[in-house]
Amino acid sequence: MKVNTKPLNQINEEAIRVLTRELGPSDTARFIHQFTTGDGDYTAERRERLQDASISDVMQAIKKTPGSF
Repeated sequence: MKVNTKPLNQINEEAIRVLTRELGPSDTARFIHQFTTGDGDYTAERRERLQDASISDVMQAIKKTPGSF
């Protein structure tokens, strides 16, 4: 038995079309995002960014964020 396989890029395009049709563009993007990986070292970057920050500094930044407290 011979199995015809489609190129992966064609399968991806078809899948995105189906997901977009069924879920809408926003939920399609959210769905796809869960399977992608970021880059960099979040923990090292966070430590570097916050090494001189006090609890008070962090609380002030949170309070400036829309929708918080």
